[in-house]
Amino acid sequence: MKQDSGRLNDPRFAAAVEKVLESYEALGGINHIEGYNLPSRERIVLIINDFEELIFPGYYDKEQLTRRNVRYVVGQRLARVHTTLVTEVAQSLLHTSRCDTAGKAMSRDEALNRADEMVLALIENLPQIREVLREDALAAVEGDPAATSFVDVVLSYPAIRAIAAYRIAHYLHVQGVPLIPRLITEHLHSKTGIDIHPGAAIGKGFFIDHGTGVVIGETSVIGNHVKLYQGVTLGALSVDRAKLDPQRKRHPTLEDNVTIYAGATILGGETTIGTGSIVGGNVWLTRSVPPDTKVMVDPPYLVYRNRRTGDTEHMPMDFSI
Repeated sequence: MKQDSGRLNDPRFAAAVEKVLESYEALGGINHIEGYNLPSRERIVLIINDFEELIFPGYYDKEQLTRRNVRYVVGQRLARVHTTLVTEVAQSLLHTSRCDTAGKAMSRDEALNRADEMVLALIENLPQIREVLREDALAAVEGDPAATSFVDVVLSYPAIRAIAAYRIAHYLHVQGVPLIPRLITEHLHSKTGIDIHPGAAIGKGFFIDHGTGVVIGETSVIGNHVKLYQGVTLGALSVDRAKLDPQRKRHPTLEDNVTIYAGATILGGETTIGTGSIVGGNVWLTRSVPPDTKVMVDPPYLVYRNRRTGDTEHMPMDFSI
């Protein structure tokens, strides 16, 4: 078998290379040739890790934080985040401006200046983000009997990582940063199974128990002290993209103190779950629910049949809350 370095001299291999290159010319959309460099997924992951250590100091650090070294460590980490994230935000701005405003794309200096302002504003807002995340962690401690402490929740619960990443991504999304907010939340989606679009608006004291399979769509609005269980979908009804109004709210609203149990699906931008309501497991909703209402499936029956005698018993499935 020939070595890889000699493959280009192999007619069959050379023909395969040509076919791949021809596909680049024929198939647009999935090529990015002669465009601005895109944000780096690898660097975004490093930035996420730095933000986790800044938001939860001492929990994820490799070195021990003390009162003597914390100012230096945090300063160095923030400087690294600022430098790296400014570069990535500038790349996203350059790419998007070139795609969206043909002939009016911003210059690299303009992109860097705007990125610097966006990232500095995020860093300035970190104390407020931490304040909200403390409420999220407290909701887990108080809402899950299996949670023993803040340490337990912050170190081991996937939801707190997904929510922390969402809150960083949401801030950037609101500022108009393209691409990077989705890179942040989709990385945590791949790690935790929790899919939160950075465009969603979520109040404080938010808790996702277990988490796997939760989907929160772009225009979802979630109030304070809301609890979701695994497999919950806050989704949109299917629409023709050609007729889609980008300003239209497509996903549901959950008001304060709402609980949604496992496997429930709630769809549509006009669907509102009123304050204090509870939606039971496996419920499918496309209409609003008044405040202080409990919604559950009228249970079907399970049939128990004795294999020896053939006797049967019908028992309702337990969908009680």
